[in-house]
Amino acid sequence: MRDVVDQLEGWWKNGQTAALATVVGTYSSAPRQPGASMLVGPGGEAVGSVSGGCVEGAVYELGQQVLSDGRPVLQRYGVSDDDAFAVGLTCGGIIDIFVEKVDRTTYEQLATVADAIRSGSPVAVATVVAGPAERLGKRLVIWPDRTEGGTGSDRLDDAVRDDARGLLDAGRNAMLHYGVDGQRRGEGLDVFVESFAPPPRMIVFGAIDFAAAVAKIGSFLGFRVTVCDARPVFATASRFPGANEVVVEWPHRYLKAEAEAGRIDGRTALCVLTHDPKFDVPLLEVALRLPEVGYIGAMGSRRTHEDRLARLREVGVTDEEIARMSSPIGLDLGARTPEETAVSIAAEMIALHWGGVGSRLAEREGPIHSA
Repeated sequence: MRDVVDQLEGWWKNGQTAALATVVGTYSSAPRQPGASMLVGPGGEAVGSVSGGCVEGAVYELGQQVLSDGRPVLQRYGVSDDDAFAVGLTCGGIIDIFVEKVDRTTYEQLATVADAIRSGSPVAVATVVAGPAERLGKRLVIWPDRTEGGTGSDRLDDAVRDDARGLLDAGRNAMLHYGVDGQRRGEGLDVFVESFAPPPRMIVFGAIDFAAAVAKIGSFLGFRVTVCDARPVFATASRFPGANEVVVEWPHRYLKAEAEAGRIDGRTALCVLTHDPKFDVPLLEVALRLPEVGYIGAMGSRRTHEDRLARLREVGVTDEEIARMSSPIGLDLGARTPEETAVSIAAEMIALHWGGVGSRLAEREGPIHSA
């Protein structure tokens, strides 16, 4: 919903009604991830995408139906080899889409949720998407310190609140299954939790030309990007327009302070581009001992890499800790320019996150997307 919330809120504020279609489950080579949303507006407008074009026509018609009768619908779209084009989802995957009517009576908390999304404040929206008809579409909005709304059962609200806060902390969306009164091992009621956590962080150490390209691609991928360097003459905002902030500080001191303040988590990417031992060895000593971090990559030649390993071992970094580091940084794409190198680094981060291997898809068999 992040991509369509401004348009949806505009109709909501004007007292108009829209249909909101949300991907709540995916299987195999699904074209978009849970949370992808599409709107059918009061004037017949279509905004957003739930499948990259595969089933938008069918979802649009379903949205018009929901606008007409007001009843939420959970619809599955899938294919088989002989009817793929008839169904419309030609990629071979399966997606579950929940379509609901949104107005001031069905989604009272929309403005508050929209404000939280825009400000980067963590909030999760838990919606009943399967179960008794009278419970469909009921929602609980969860912040770290409070909740609004309800699912129709206090016991279920308590269970959803606890589970949703765990998902919110990890920045994950998920379908949760309960009994109709919130029983943990029960069946009969499904709740989709969409987490709107602050963007993940990318911290780029080393104010060099490669850092400008990495900052730009990091921002493109949805990271909040910080560039850090101890040299004020190089660490300037004008040199890094792709970064959200530029910090002048010794890298290891900055990282340690951010970690102690709780601003480093399992989604954070650390790109060490200094390739100068007086900067990167103290920095990596801190980074490799962090309990949680999503990615640690260090730039340098093979010779720089071997020298770095020796220096890290001299200060007591273990082989197990060193194994957390991607060095030399990036995938082997034959990159030469800063921009090509940034693509190489981003490709490695994506591959590690999703379990990819970095080989050519044309040379592989089987599903495109990993399980």
